[in-house]
Amino acid sequence: MADQWKAHCLLVAYPAQGHINPMLQFCKRLEFHKVKATLVTTRSFWRTVATELPSDSNISIETISDGYDEGVEEEARKNSKIYLQRFWQVGFQSLSELIEKLSGKGCPVDCVIYDSFLHWAVDVAKKFGLVGAAFFTQTCAVNCIYFHLHQGILKLPITESKILFPGVTELEPSDLPTFLYLQYGMHPHYWDLLVDPFNNIGKADWVLSNSVYELEPEVVDWMKKMWPVRTIGPTVPSMFLDKRIPNDNDYGISMFKPSNDLCMNWLKDKPKASIVYVSFGSLASYSDEQMQELAWGLIDANSYFLWVVRESEEAKLPGNILETLSKKGLIVRWCPQLKVLAHEAVGCFITHCGWNSTLEALSLGVPMIGVPYWSDQTTNLKHIVDVWKVGLRAPVDEKGILKRETVKHCIKEVMESEKGKEMKNRAIKWMNLIKNSVDEGGSSDKNIAEFVARISQQ
Repeated sequence: MADQWKAHCLLVAYPAQGHINPMLQFCKRLEFHKVKATLVTTRSFWRTVATELPSDSNISIETISDGYDEGVEEEARKNSKIYLQRFWQVGFQSLSELIEKLSGKGCPVDCVIYDSFLHWAVDVAKKFGLVGAAFFTQTCAVNCIYFHLHQGILKLPITESKILFPGVTELEPSDLPTFLYLQYGMHPHYWDLLVDPFNNIGKADWVLSNSVYELEPEVVDWMKKMWPVRTIGPTVPSMFLDKRIPNDNDYGISMFKPSNDLCMNWLKDKPKASIVYVSFGSLASYSDEQMQELAWGLIDANSYFLWVVRESEEAKLPGNILETLSKKGLIVRWCPQLKVLAHEAVGCFITHCGWNSTLEALSLGVPMIGVPYWSDQTTNLKHIVDVWKVGLRAPVDEKGILKRETVKHCIKEVMESEKGKEMKNRAIKWMNLIKNSVDEGGSSDKNIAEFVARISQQ
C-alpha cells in the first residue's frame, strides 16, 4: 500500500477529546484521498483513552512528549500556561525526533498539520523544509474575533453594546467568547491557546478550518484575503454524511466508555421525534442547584429524555430522581452521541453548544436548546439561534441559573410549537447542505482535494 500514497501527513493534535476527534476524522479523509496519515498526540493523553479504529484503517498513531509522560501534574492541569510552556519546550524536540525517526524508517513526512493551539509546530515543519498547515477546531467567526483581539482592534474590557466584525453577524458583548466578556480576567492563561496562534499564522502554508463554507461564507471569504484558508469540515464520521468511507461510523477514540446497547435499545421503541437528548460534553460542570433544576425541568416537561451525566456529576442529581424517572427518562454516564442524534426518535438536543456537538446536530438535522458553559459556546449559540435559526437560547435568571420552568418551556416550544416545526425544517435544510459539502464535488471535498494535490507536488 505504501507505494500508492500520494504524500505523508503528520497530524499533531492538542491533547483533548474535542481536539483529537476532528484531527482523527481528517486523517480518515486524507486516507480516502490516498494520503498517508499519522495522528500524533501526547503520551500523557494517550494513556487515558481507548481506541477502536477500524481494522481496515491504515492510520498510524504516534506519541510525543509534553513533559508529563506519566500524567499531567495538578498545578499544570489547573493552569494551562504552565502546561503549555513545558509542552512547547519539550514538544519541539520530541516532534523533531519523531520526524527524524519516521524518515529513518523509510516513511518520510511531507506535511505537518498542527492544531492551532500548538502553533510552535509550524517552526518544526519549517526546520525540516516541510509544508505546515494550521488546523482550527473553532468556527471561522470565532477565529475572526480572536484575530481582532490579537491585532488590538478589539479592545478589552468591552464597552460597546454592539460589536461588528467582517463577515460576522452583529454581536452583543454576551455573544463573545466568555473569556472576553462574561469571564473577562478570570482565565488569562487561555489566551495563550486562543490568541497566540495568530503570532505566526503567516508562516503556515495552509489554514484548515473544521467548518463548512455554506455555514459562514462571508467570514470565510474575508479570511481568505489574508491567509490560504480552506474549510474542510464537518469532521464527522462519513457514514453519517456522504458514506464514501466504509466502516467510518464512529470517531474511534474516547475518554469515556459509552453505554451503547443500553441507549440504543431504549431508543428503538420510542415514537418519532419524541425524545429530548441532553448532553453538555466532556468538560462542563454545573452547580448542584443547576443540575437539580435541569432534572426537574426535564421531568416536568413530560417528554421522553436521554440525559448524559458524567460520573463526576452524578452526586449533584436529586436523591430520588431514579425513582421518579419511571419509563420517561434514562440517565447514562456517556453515550454514542452520533448514533443517538441520528435516531429518528430524537426530536431535540439540549447542548452546551460546543462546536463538535453543534456540528453533529447540524449534520443530522436536530434542533437545539442552547445552555452554553464557556469559551466559544456563547458565540456558537448566537449563530444557532440568529444565523442558522435551528434552536433556542435557554435564558438564565439573575444568578445565572436555568430554572426548571424555563427548561420545560423551551422543550415545549421546540417539540410542540409551530416555531419548533420551522426550526426542524431549517435543520433539515442545513443537514442537506452540509452533507453535500463533503460529498464528491462539494465545497469541503474540493478543498481537501486541492490540499492533497498541492502537497503531493512538493
